[in-house]
Amino acid sequence: MFAQEDEVDTELAIASESEADEIEEAEETLPDQTGADEIEEAEETLPDQTGADEIEEAEEIPPDQAPVDDGRAWYVVHCYSGREQKLKHNLEQRIESLGMQDKIFQVVIPTEDEMEVRQGKRRTVERRIFPGYVLVQMIMDDDSWYAVRETSGVTGFVGMGNKPTPLRPAEIDSIMARMESEAPKIKVTFKKGEKVRIIDGPFDEFIGVVDEIDMERAQVRVLVSFFGRETPVELDFLQVERT
Repeated sequence: MFAQEDEVDTELAIASESEADEIEEAEETLPDQTGADEIEEAEETLPDQTGADEIEEAEEIPPDQAPVDDGRAWYVVHCYSGREQKLKHNLEQRIESLGMQDKIFQVVIPTEDEMEVRQGKRRTVERRIFPGYVLVQMIMDDDSWYAVRETSGVTGFVGMGNKPTPLRPAEIDSIMARMESEAPKIKVTFKKGEKVRIIDGPFDEFIGVVDEIDMERAQVRVLVSFFGRETPVELDFLQVERT
């Protein structure tokens, strides 16, 4: 009986030693360290640093798109009204002949598209925003001042006294925005109290009196005599014309 117990104890001891060996081997191959190594390797290749480098590179503006800060500014040149295009041509020729392209950069006539109604027909025309004035982008010094001032058709610079005054960035941005606007401005040829003819809508061919003009909504309120009473009618600018 004791011999059997000894055999059982021996088998248990052998089993315990075998299990201990297996546990030890298992611990040696546990994935925690391998996982740690993999995590460490993964962290070394994480994209955050790469992304930071890319962002830093993206923030570097290409030279051809970087804002120019060489002293150039926009100035207003006065000429006779109706001679703006001729002045622009003369000035561009003078810039080329004198080799002043490094000091005088752009000559612009501010214009915008305008829609008007004539004889019941709508048409879009190009209108000068500032008749008698031309914009010149330049670096102002004695040479560039003289080149512009002595161009045929120029009557002077706009400024305080004899000193040309550059336009503020906000001013030139506003002018350029008007020039680049896709929607044509509607020309209003009538004013409050004037008689107008309705040329479109249910009151077509009615004559009325302008009571109110809403420039923001591009609408006009016209008082129309209807059944012996004055009736206010809201109309689009393009639905009426002066009589």
